[in-house]
Amino acid sequence: MLDTVQHHAQPQAGVPQGRLADEFVETLRLAVPMMLTQLGQIAMITTDLAMIGHLGESAVAAAALAHTVYFVSFTFGLGLMSAVSPLAAQAFGAGDVRRIRRSLRVGLWAALLISLPMMASPLYGEQILLALGQVPQSAALAQRYLNGLAWGIAPALGFIALRSMMSAVNRPQAPLWITVAAIPVNAVLVYALIHGRFGLPELGLFGAGLGTTLVNLGTFLAALAIAGLRKPFADYHPLARLWRIDWPLMRQLVAVGAPISFSLLLEYGLFSSAALLMGLISTTALAAHQIALQVTAVLFMVPLGISMAATVRVGHAFGRDDMVAVRRAGLVAAVLGIAFVSALTVAIVLGRYELGRLFFGRGEASAATVELTATLLLVGASFFIADGLQTIMGGALRGINDTRMTLVFAAIGYWCVAFPVAWVLAFHAGLGAVGVWIGFSIGSFVYAGLLILRFRMLARKLAG
Repeated sequence: MLDTVQHHAQPQAGVPQGRLADEFVETLRLAVPMMLTQLGQIAMITTDLAMIGHLGESAVAAAALAHTVYFVSFTFGLGLMSAVSPLAAQAFGAGDVRRIRRSLRVGLWAALLISLPMMASPLYGEQILLALGQVPQSAALAQRYLNGLAWGIAPALGFIALRSMMSAVNRPQAPLWITVAAIPVNAVLVYALIHGRFGLPELGLFGAGLGTTLVNLGTFLAALAIAGLRKPFADYHPLARLWRIDWPLMRQLVAVGAPISFSLLLEYGLFSSAALLMGLISTTALAAHQIALQVTAVLFMVPLGISMAATVRVGHAFGRDDMVAVRRAGLVAAVLGIAFVSALTVAIVLGRYELGRLFFGRGEASAATVELTATLLLVGASFFIADGLQTIMGGALRGINDTRMTLVFAAIGYWCVAFPVAWVLAFHAGLGAVGVWIGFSIGSFVYAGLLILRFRMLARKLAG
């Protein structure tokens, strides 16, 4: 058994480690299932909103408010869970089976411990929304949704920890198949609980949140069972001594993950502020911005998948003390990201009017909104590439546990550059909504440039 475990813990035999072509293949092999898993998550969120849409506009508005409260809280936990991937990948690269197991264990414990205070925000969502000046009726409806949604935080974070461990040992397919299976289950369950079908009670918005929670629990239990029972994961005995909290490694997880959490919150805060800026400009600007941003969110799953793969590949090289491979893995991830995002950006630019009409229709009443949406997607072409590049380089830096400077760079790029430039261009240069997106694009390029310089400097320093 020891020989089997050691075989799985080492980089796969027969996979050359020295050529760029091989690095491209290995990065793609990891990135594609990760991209598809992320797109599956988007599909479930979209399905939920489509189901809620049948309850009326007020329900959709309440769900949007609920998601705002929920994701501010969830984003912090997401950052901590992101630290499981580099810790496990470095252990895999070093052939340290015990540390792979410990990395997952602290991730699961962190998911449980952080979820308890994180639930406070959704469970008190109505009070938060009222304090922010929202209409009482909308706040009350949002609370119904949050009452069902809040209990799914712990299993959702636990699934991310398990998914990170599986990807770190070069097996990202299992989380993908779990997610694919969850999409239709989620649709049926949410529909049944909203409308009271198949013998289930009619729970409305609470049912939508509860359905999502039950699906989160199901995906977590499925991943846990696969990790404990199926090879190669079972060879690592990932659930051994699960009751023990490894405090030294927990501190390292927090040290790596907390800056990621705060970086994500800075980014989330910037895009939330963008909606406020658009609201000051016009209703048309706000509507066009939301659709352009939704297109960007779907597109973002591609560089996000490559970013996750970069974390793993850089982590493997860092774990086996191969600093030349660290640099190569980061370079390959960046090139792949630019290629993929550029191709998708061209497709979006060419189809920008059709995307606008897909959401707003072809009537004369919506022509101005479609036109502005198409303009924002055109202006956003450079933003897509910059945002994708910063995501990928951030992932590469996580592979060598460098996340603190990423937080500093996020503050500089987003709040010292993007927001002030967006404000000036929108309201003082008369560019309106277009000015906001130009400002975000400039800030994202600054952020991406700083991350590239940081990775090159550290890679050169480690190699020397």
